[in-house]
Amino acid sequence: MDHARFADRHAREVIDIRHGEDALEAVSREGFWAFIATFEGLVTAIRFAEVRPGEPATRVVDWTPLDRHWESSLGSAAYVNAVDEVRRRIAAGTVYQVNVCRVLSHPIDDAADLDGLDVILRQGNPAPHAARVRCITAGVDIVSASPELFLSRRGDRLVTRPIKGTAATRQQMLPKDHAENVMIVDLMRNDLSGVCEPGSVSVDALCAFEDHPGLVHLVSTVSGRLRHGATWRDVFGATYPPGSVSGAPKSSALTAITDLEPTRRGPYCGAIGWVDADNDEAELAVGIRTFWAERDGTGRRWLRFGTGAGITWHSDPAAEWTETELKAARLVGLAAGTVTP
Repeated sequence: MDHARFADRHAREVIDIRHGEDALEAVSREGFWAFIATFEGLVTAIRFAEVRPGEPATRVVDWTPLDRHWESSLGSAAYVNAVDEVRRRIAAGTVYQVNVCRVLSHPIDDAADLDGLDVILRQGNPAPHAARVRCITAGVDIVSASPELFLSRRGDRLVTRPIKGTAATRQQMLPKDHAENVMIVDLMRNDLSGVCEPGSVSVDALCAFEDHPGLVHLVSTVSGRLRHGATWRDVFGATYPPGSVSGAPKSSALTAITDLEPTRRGPYCGAIGWVDADNDEAELAVGIRTFWAERDGTGRRWLRFGTGAGITWHSDPAAEWTETELKAARLVGLAAGTVTP
């Protein structure tokens, strides 16, 4: 059954599906929409007729643990080489920071139901921007335990909370992590300024510690007052893709990502959430800590999961690879049944 679940509401009964520019126009007009955008910018909006606050009743579905035989789009040597290349580009002055990611893939049966995985993640890795969106007609089958807010809207107030800086404990956070966070905050201030009233953009919190299962993040908060008449097409055009998972300057970082990553990211590092056009409200998470199911060109079904790290001049290539493993370890372990919820 097609349905959507977010941290504070759930929805059923799909009544409309839009894609691309049509989706951005639709979510600016009316209705409650699940909103999914791939990192590459393909937007899908799914309108629901029935929306309720709070968590839905838990649907009891079994999840068969995976055997941990994951394929990675970048192996350790290739990832280290990519980090080295980013550092060369930084030395040449073409970019300051690039988020380098890899996508893990595991074959799954046609009968595998991600509702079961959703329950496991809610129990074992609760997240402030968790989501479950299933709409087979639209080709969407996603479970997310995202800790990161891309954009929140309440009336004319727009908020973003970029995460930059990850460690196992607060004591292990490095000066490089703080510098990286400040760099992305500056980028997000600039992005919001493109659709907010002049002088209204502010940094409300800078490099605050935030604890999550198995790791610690540095999180900042940037907000602004949305310019009168600005549509979601305007907002998306000014802010997408999220700065925290691309880099700075954004255009140069995106060029590096295209050059160095061998596969598309899909919903990983994209945007996942909801838009309520009737009430001028929205909450879109950055699509990290996210599983999604899709078929390849042969019809084989795969479960995918992305992980990455922000690279600066001070990055140690081997340490950045380890950071990608740290970010993936708990959720991949939950899917494999080796980590107890």
